[in-house]
This record gives sequence, C-alpha cells and structure tokens, in this order.
Amino acid sequence: MSDTERTEELEAQIARLTEQIDDLSERLDSVTQELRRHHPADELPEEVALAISAAVAAYLGKRAKVKRVRVRRGTGWAAQARSDIHRSHAAFGSR
Repeated sequence: MSDTERTEELEAQIARLTEQIDDLSERLDSVTQELRRHHPADELPEEVALAISAAVAAYLGKRAKVKRVRVRRGTGWAAQARSDIHRSHAAFGSR
C-alpha cells in the first residue's frame, strides 16, 4: 500500500469518525434535554425523599420528620475521602 493510498484511507476513517462524533453529540444533547425535562436540577424526586425518610427511620429506630433535603452537586465529599485514604496510607511509609 502506497503512502497516498494509506493517507486517503486514514482521511476517510477520520471523516467517518467525525460523523460518528457529531451524531453522538446530537444524541447526547437530546438525552440531556430529556433528562432535564424529567428531573430538574434543583428538584428532588418524591421516591428519593421517601428513601431518605425510610433510611433515617431505620437508623433511628423510629419515624422522624425530614424537614429539609438539600440537593448538592459537588465532589467535595469524594475529594475529602480520597485525602483521608491517602493520609492513612502515608502512615505506613513509602516504597
């Protein structure tokens, strides 16, 4: 296979991949819009509130009134957990 043929083949493959990326981007946009329509960012679904209420009742051993649930969109808790793990492993020394 000559360099010219290989270049043409690669250009055709790039064109196909670009089309696929464009198609997937459009599909992602439509799915994102559909998701936002069914689940607004600041609204907690009733099923989730009921699950939280049941978990609190199971933990406390009695029914409790859940007064407020805040929807948080962050990764602060995950970063803190990773930091705790790194610190705990550092106590064993380095290799």
